[in-house]
Amino acid sequence: MDIFTGRFFPHTLYLESIMKRYTLAALGLVLAAGGARVAVSQAAPAGERGVMLGQFDDAANKLVQLAQAIPQEKYTWRPGTGVRSVSEVLNHVTGGNYYVASFAGVQRPAGASVPADSVTDKARIVAALQASIAHIRTSLRNASDADLDKPATMFGQATTIRNVWATVVTHAHEHLGQMIAYARTNNVTPPWSMGQ
Repeated sequence: MDIFTGRFFPHTLYLESIMKRYTLAALGLVLAAGGARVAVSQAAPAGERGVMLGQFDDAANKLVQLAQAIPQEKYTWRPGTGVRSVSEVLNHVTGGNYYVASFAGVQRPAGASVPADSVTDKARIVAALQASIAHIRTSLRNASDADLDKPATMFGQATTIRNVWATVVTHAHEHLGQMIAYARTNNVTPPWSMGQ
């Protein structure tokens, strides 16, 4: 699904159903293991939201590290015609953080902006990305476990608040993988893997 247009591609409903089951299963396994190997910030809530926040933090911190490590002159690089550039992917993640969270009733803070695809200024893009990440962290901390099973509508489909937050997490991880490939293709080593 394209998160900005809300259009489903032919195989999306089936894949989304599978993704939801695997995401919930993975969260359950992590909870059952007592959160082992999940880096949850000190201020993270206990329970499921804490696990989600830990997973989000992992991807978000690495996305910011990559955004900072990729040189300005590579922000317009794209792997092919019609494929998002480095700057467009980062702007997409920023917009996605605000947009997907809105399905959980969390509105974008006043003054928060998402750079247009035409914006390629590294400093502006990194700052906007960091602001959107801070917004998600605050929103997850302020959410309620009791509300996770409440109904929500996301991309025109009936779901739950839990799935909205799981989608925020999986979206960050999806584009982290993309950015790792972009970075390595441009001879940028992910900062967290240096010296390994």
